[in-house]
Amino acid sequence: MSLLFEPFRIGSLEVENRFVHSATYECLAEANGAVSTELIARYRNLARGRIGLIVPGHMFVHPQGRAQHGQTGIHDDEMIPGLKRLVEAVHQEGGRIVFQLAHAGRQTTPEIIGRTPRGPSARVRDPIYFFKPRALEDDEVLEIVRDFVRAADRAAEAGADGVQFHAAHGYLISQFLSPFINRRQDRWGGSEENRFRLLGEILVETRRNVPDGMALLAKMTGDEHLGPKGITPELAARYAGRLAELGLDGLEISGGNGTFSPMNVCRGDVPFEEFVQPFSWWMRPIGRLVMKSWAGKYDLIQGYNMEPARLVRSAVGNMPLAVVGGWRTLARMEQAVQEGPADLISMSRPFIREPFLVKRFMEGRAREAACVSCNKCLAIIPNAIPLRCYHSGFPKRK
Repeated sequence: MSLLFEPFRIGSLEVENRFVHSATYECLAEANGAVSTELIARYRNLARGRIGLIVPGHMFVHPQGRAQHGQTGIHDDEMIPGLKRLVEAVHQEGGRIVFQLAHAGRQTTPEIIGRTPRGPSARVRDPIYFFKPRALEDDEVLEIVRDFVRAADRAAEAGADGVQFHAAHGYLISQFLSPFINRRQDRWGGSEENRFRLLGEILVETRRNVPDGMALLAKMTGDEHLGPKGITPELAARYAGRLAELGLDGLEISGGNGTFSPMNVCRGDVPFEEFVQPFSWWMRPIGRLVMKSWAGKYDLIQGYNMEPARLVRSAVGNMPLAVVGGWRTLARMEQAVQEGPADLISMSRPFIREPFLVKRFMEGRAREAACVSCNKCLAIIPNAIPLRCYHSGFPKRK
């Protein structure tokens, strides 16, 4: 039997196999962020597909940290009953589920949160929405730490098997980690230790509050692709070493920055026509021109985050390491686990098209994912439409 199908332990959490559903924004929550019946149905189906560990889409820990419409919330106790039903649906199918806790920081819009977005610093203008964020005050950063801790408490009350701190893709925690974005000169910036402080405080305080045995994970950028001023693989490895010292149970390595290097998050085709549909009339030609210039520069490479992961592995010892990014063939996945540095294979887009992919692998009915990396599924973000595979056709905006 392939190593991929053997049980694996992440802290005190045992999962059925080495496959992880990487957190994927669904645009399926209710208007207030509550879990919907459609969201529950999606993850019940994925659990039936025998995925070892399921991480649903990022959940905002505070209304000011909401990134998109239709995003699931874990910001209020009123969310707990729906979150509990989500957990029960996955557990009933024999699956394990971890909630990804997130704060958008500067990577949202005034229209979504009702005010100017906040971030570590105000000096870097947003290249997509053309605004400058407001710099967070010290007491606001401390309150955000508490927001994450309270969200983890709600996850525990809902029965989740663990939480994953979203420290990747240009959201708030990774904004603090990035020298490119974090220009502060206080205890939250100005040095590597200070830039790490927010994530470190969140991890330590959460561990103090949640029940023993609850898995604490993180998803982190291995390479921001912003040159030496961003998060480099070497810097990511040092951050990962700090997380290992603090007792993190497992780490998922991704890459890119959703605002400044978005195609390094999900390599493949650039569906520019689908992306620009909701833009204002004057922004459409600019967006189309910019995205057309990306075409052909981000072809899919299987395991495109593996090189940063190798450096991270050297810094974290035996801490379980999941790697996301371009996995399509079973042979390449097996090689990544057998030879390292990956312990777990994390996927997003393939499970959108084939929720039963792992089951088909296990039964010998597939050796390769059907996903062609057209990336039309990513265009749900600006269009605010429900997640599904849109390879055969994307809805036209009315």
